[in-house]
Amino acid sequence: MATKPVFAERGTAEEVERGLRFEPRFDADGLMPAIVTDAASGEVLMFAWMNAEALARTLETRLGHFWSRSRRKLWKKGEESGNLLHIAQVLTDCDQDVLWLKVSVGGTGVACHTGARSCFYRALPLGTTPGPDLAMMRSDPD
Repeated sequence: MATKPVFAERGTAEEVERGLRFEPRFDADGLMPAIVTDAASGEVLMFAWMNAEALARTLETRLGHFWSRSRRKLWKKGEESGNLLHIAQVLTDCDQDVLWLKVSVGGTGVACHTGARSCFYRALPLGTTPGPDLAMMRSDPD
């Protein structure tokens, strides 16, 4: 595994919130949440985790790289399917502990490994009492 990239050390709250130096805060496992949306439509496509190496590779290559918690390894999204995430922009929140990736999806244009356009293709019913038989509804156009 490549050596861990070094990003700036965290400064004061004022520096983190108002400054222009990237001072990311990774969690205790060395991970940061990443929200991925379509750059053109704004549609939420997926959520994943990034470690410092995934973030560095994403910034360097302009292709989405993430950390798989289940497989415990780095992965380039779409490497096998051809549905690569081409990065248009990476933003961070005010605390610099969440990333927002605006992307265009290559290949067939689907971001989810299930073949759905977005990983968020099921909706939970509102105004109902939750229970073990709570049914979801499909929210995608399929």
